[in-house]
Amino acid sequence: MAPIFLPDLRLNAEISGPEGGAPLVLVHALGSSLVIWDDLLPLLPPGLRLLRLDLRGHGQSDAPPGPYAMGALIRDTERLMDHFALKEAVILGLSIGGLIAQGLAVKRLDLIRALILSNTAAKIGRPEQWQARIDSVRSGGLQAIHDATMERWLGRRWRDSPALPRLSALFLATRPDGWMGCAAAIAGSDFYETTATLTLPTLAIAGANDGSTPPDLVRETAALIRGHRFALIRGAGHIPMVEKPAEYAALVTQFLAEIGHV
Repeated sequence: MAPIFLPDLRLNAEISGPEGGAPLVLVHALGSSLVIWDDLLPLLPPGLRLLRLDLRGHGQSDAPPGPYAMGALIRDTERLMDHFALKEAVILGLSIGGLIAQGLAVKRLDLIRALILSNTAAKIGRPEQWQARIDSVRSGGLQAIHDATMERWLGRRWRDSPALPRLSALFLATRPDGWMGCAAAIAGSDFYETTATLTLPTLAIAGANDGSTPPDLVRETAALIRGHRFALIRGAGHIPMVEKPAEYAALVTQFLAEIGHV
């Protein structure tokens, strides 16, 4: 992993795989970082050119003063792809990463040939919900919303989930300013009209236990895109690549093969 120094921002990114390999860009969820993909990478087909990044305010990337605009987050990913000369990529976005993927596909179709929209939607939550969470984090840190977030991520039996220690640590390691900045970007995003203009190959993945982006919400967004594929992972919630990495990798690999990317 190495920081990429853009004119106004330092973003942490990791690129791996052979130069000239088919590009796959991985964009993580709010309150996590690029390590969310650690279990997935060894299970993906060989030969991919893999780019994963820490969103601004997350992981080892800079955390400029918030709130952040969704357009800025889209531009960050766009600039990294340009930096590494990645085109005709498949972009896999998880939660807020899926919003970024939708926005980037609309903006720069020359960069994106297919979408994997994981546990995401064209609009996630309501502005007043996000503002209440931002207010809680501002006054009490991420610990103030930890339990409610873990329940949305992992389901009603979240305390018994084997994934809890890892996801909890990752969430609490996020800088509150970065979390609040990106939460504001989600609150201000509604991509229903723009996503409905997309016609590129799309796989939508939902988790049966996901309280953040329930399966019906993921399916509703997928239905905006003609010719989409939809997959439901049972026994998993909002972060299925941590909870069920082998099943998740199989879905991604099958889709990449079906569209001729691998």
